[in-house]
Order: sequence, then structure tokens, then C-alpha cells
Amino acid sequence: MKKLTLSLFVIISFAFYAFFVSAKQQNLASNPTQTPVALNINNSRPMMNGSGSTMMSKYRNGSYTGSIVDVYYGNLQVQAIISGGKLADVQFMQYPSDRQTSLRKSQNAMPILKSEAIASQNAQVDAVSGATETSKGFVQSLSNALAQATN
Repeated sequence: MKKLTLSLFVIISFAFYAFFVSAKQQNLASNPTQTPVALNINNSRPMMNGSGSTMMSKYRNGSYTGSIVDVYYGNLQVQAIISGGKLADVQFMQYPSDRQTSLRKSQNAMPILKSEAIASQNAQVDAVSGATETSKGFVQSLSNALAQATN
């Protein structure tokens, strides 16, 4: 009788666990606008001058296409747009989009990565939670593009 009671308890507990995990996944899938959390993937930060303000790197004006990086679920490639010696825009030439999950992760991560890169004026940005490989590929491709633009 003890074995039967214990077995039923384990089965019912597992059923409740499976139900709540499934409900949580459905909630995440139905709410793609949920803000991802940024994780630090490197220790690099913009250099500060004596007054505490960020020193901006000077780049040559133009468009510079970064290397293609394999980010597990597809390729990622960015183009850096330099205007006035500063990183003005980052355009995604390629990004993982062949699967629904890959597309959703890319669409969540791309605006965050782009805005962080423009704000910091370099490729050393934090990874986006849930899109770590895409974030690492972004850093590699943008670093390559900015290296081409360096005076």
C-alpha cells in the first residue's frame, strides 16, 4: 500500500510540474515583446578620460560590412554605418531566421544589440539572455566591420 501511495504521489507531482512548465512556455511564446535580460559576456567597457566622459573612437565615414559568423542556428553578418566619425547605425545583413524560435530570438536581440553598440561606439556589448550565440556573433561581425573603419 505504501508503494502504491508513493507512486501515485510521484505521478501526480510530475503531472503538475509538466502542466506548469507547459503553461510557462506558452506564456513566453505568446508574449514575444517580453524584454530580454542582458548578460555580460566580456569585461570590456569604453575607456574614460580624466573628466569621466567616454572617449569616442574616430572611424572613417562609410559603410563597412563585417565578417559572416556561424551562430549555430544560422549565419550572422552586420554592416556598420559610420557618419561624422561615429558609429551611426548597425544593419543586419544576415541573422538566424530559418526556424520560428531562431527568428523570435533574433528579432528580440537585434534592436538591443544595435542600440548598445551605438551607445558605446564599439562592439563590446552585453549578450542578450536567450540569444547568447547571436550576441557573440554580433560582437565578432561588428568588431570586424569597425576594424575596417578604424583610422
